[in-house]
Amino acid sequence: MIFQSVSELEDNLLDVITLSDEDIKVKDQSKLLEFGIDHLIYSAILSDDATVRHLCRVYIRKLAKQLGVFPASIHPLYKAIGEGQVSGFTVPAMNMREGITYDVARVIFKNALETSASTFIFEIARSETTYTSQNQDDIAVCVLAAAIKEGYTGPVFLQGDHYQFNADKYKEYPQGQIDEIELAVKDALAAGFYNIDIDASTLVDLSLPTKEQQQKDNYEMTALLTKFIRGMQPAGVIVTIGGEIGHIGDVNSDVEDFKAFMNGYLEKVGSAEIISKVSVQTGTSHGGIPNPDGTIKEVSVDLSVLKDVSQEAREKFKMAGAVQHGASTLPNEMFGKFPEVGTVEIHLATGFLNIVFETLPNELRDKMYAYINENYSEEKEEGWTDEQFIYKLRKKTIGPFLKDLWLISENDKDVIREALSREVLILFQKLNIVGTAHTVRQYIAESSIKE
Repeated sequence: MIFQSVSELEDNLLDVITLSDEDIKVKDQSKLLEFGIDHLIYSAILSDDATVRHLCRVYIRKLAKQLGVFPASIHPLYKAIGEGQVSGFTVPAMNMREGITYDVARVIFKNALETSASTFIFEIARSETTYTSQNQDDIAVCVLAAAIKEGYTGPVFLQGDHYQFNADKYKEYPQGQIDEIELAVKDALAAGFYNIDIDASTLVDLSLPTKEQQQKDNYEMTALLTKFIRGMQPAGVIVTIGGEIGHIGDVNSDVEDFKAFMNGYLEKVGSAEIISKVSVQTGTSHGGIPNPDGTIKEVSVDLSVLKDVSQEAREKFKMAGAVQHGASTLPNEMFGKFPEVGTVEIHLATGFLNIVFETLPNELRDKMYAYINENYSEEKEEGWTDEQFIYKLRKKTIGPFLKDLWLISENDKDVIREALSREVLILFQKLNIVGTAHTVRQYIAESSIKE
């Protein structure tokens, strides 16, 4: 049910929760899990009434806190990794770009409970919020609601991915780009995103003669935003901040790039708590490279970059290590190698999106593909086959078809969730995060989050 008025909301939840201006209490938890939380999150996203959407989000956040679910920073755990107290796994950071965020998050929490895993991150990139018509608050309440639905308790890690500088706009007016990203950071923190990845790697200029010169704009902007985030972070929270030294899809990174970046960064960041991790380029690209038949081209990943940069980061700077982007389209057998070389975090997006499109009801998928042909034909590059064109552009249908995706029948969603679940379980096993719930409880407690 999608509530279209406050009275409808209150009348239909009378037997589920007790509402007041000051507080909210669970009256019948079995009914909350059976249908109450579904009604709240569907109304929070799809109701035509702005007041209903707002109230449902307030109720979801209050219910989450009451039931032991809370947004958190993964920084204390990453600090322990940097100091050599914890090791042996790679944290998956999963982009919620599929539109059906509530369902995808439910799959992840279900697998987490079945495997005692807690070291995983939900994220959304700034570009993804645009074409999926989902802002940070949408993602946050969907994830919290999914945790409630599945009975998951503990910290939930929400991450702002690729808070990225536009190189051309930066050259024209640097302060405009700084202001834009600072505003996005404020919105993210307000939504409970206590993990932020700064991406100024777009400002790296490889035409310059020295590594220090190449990385200069990158480390200066990363330091500036680090200090801004530290000044904005809530009381009791040390936001996890990541940097990036190699633009994904460009030239591979090396240890000398990292050293040049860190030396300049440390000079500029002053006494502020430094970044926990750094993203590097190893040979992958976002979304993968489609072959003419629509299959994904195999790529060679330079694991030595991850190993060497991670080792340098931990030994010299007590950082958690290197981050791999653009990995979800790699063969599953590759994922076991990332923990072996000390990769602290791996970003996964397109693989999940592919599964959703492959398992959508045929009628809806056909409508979405027709929409691409009708609205984006001018973006088809010379030499692309129809399959390559659809693969590259289909993510842009998520926003326009968001409501259609949410309203897929439960039977059809079961097919999607089951396919996603198989992939999530493989990833959890390969990345070695099975059984990490105990480790997370050691380092991250709700008492550290103050409002």
